[in-house]
Amino acid sequence: MSENADTRTRIQETALKLFIEQGYEATSLREIAEALGVTKAALYYHFKSKDEIITSLVEDRQYAFAELIEWARSQPRTEETRRELVRRYADDLRRGRHHEIMHLIERNQASFKGHPTMERVRHQMFEMLTILVEPGDPTATRLRNSMSLFALHASWFLLRDETISDDERRDAALEVALELLHR
Repeated sequence: MSENADTRTRIQETALKLFIEQGYEATSLREIAEALGVTKAALYYHFKSKDEIITSLVEDRQYAFAELIEWARSQPRTEETRRELVRRYADDLRRGRHHEIMHLIERNQASFKGHPTMERVRHQMFEMLTILVEPGDPTATRLRNSMSLFALHASWFLLRDETISDDERRDAALEVALELLHR
């Protein structure tokens, strides 16, 4: 990793931590720079605003969503494709900083309401949901299949018990998600 990429990653990690702890609106670029031990000018070299930092954090998620959606759309619309989509999504949630970003969004909903980047992620989530349901499916089936994705997310918010590992949390969520899919 280049020094620039390493610095950029450190800025993202520090900003994410501060945004979660203090709130997005309450955290300034100056505080991020101070926490990193760099000047504001050094921070500005990588990010001109807090919005740019948020966008950079979420862009990785958008790329992963887009790849997963593209894969699913190239597959036959079968039960096994839906199950594999849920499995791949569960695996993807374990990569990167996904659960920290979800925690950030949860804690700062008012700040991100209508944010263009968040709206794109929301749109992609709805696109994934259309892959899990068939036109004409009964309402209960549409809800059950859609809830399979939300079960994967909920595990990070509802199972905050620190005595379970991330693997246990993921495995339990995946088991529930797959059980929810219409058979």
